[in-house]
Amino acid sequence: MTQELPPTTSDTIEPPAKRVGFVKAVGILGIIAGIVLIVVGVIAWIGVTTQLTAENITIPDDAMAFQGQQVTGPLTAYVQADIINQHALAASDGKTYAELDQDDPVRTTVMQASFLRTSLYTSVVAYGVSLFAAGMGVLSILFGWAIHRLASVPVVVRRTPLAAA
Repeated sequence: MTQELPPTTSDTIEPPAKRVGFVKAVGILGIIAGIVLIVVGVIAWIGVTTQLTAENITIPDDAMAFQGQQVTGPLTAYVQADIINQHALAASDGKTYAELDQDDPVRTTVMQASFLRTSLYTSVVAYGVSLFAAGMGVLSILFGWAIHRLASVPVVVRRTPLAAA
């Protein structure tokens, strides 16, 4: 039979030495900022989609993908910009706007194609920025929650030896 020895130390829970209110507030601000970023990202995504859809752009049959579909998102906008470039280069015998003579009648067509491509690429970038904002919102919420949680449980355990009996 083994005999248990009496404990030689005592654990005491003490209040934190420093105030953590500011750290908790930063955590809550991070959560609020994350929610705002997600909302703004979703609103931007919907806004760009609404504008693209209102243009009623249909992807032609000779595009690399999404033939016959309407441009309503980042992938379809990219594909449409690519096929516009292919058509413009075909019309100009492979020359870009800057390579054409100023009095070349095809130059106006290539210029308009360039403007259309720029608009479509801008929408692709806008989708990326809105997705980035929403992703940063998720990270902000996670970091804010972690900071707030860590600040909410600051417990110091002090181990002191017991006096010999």
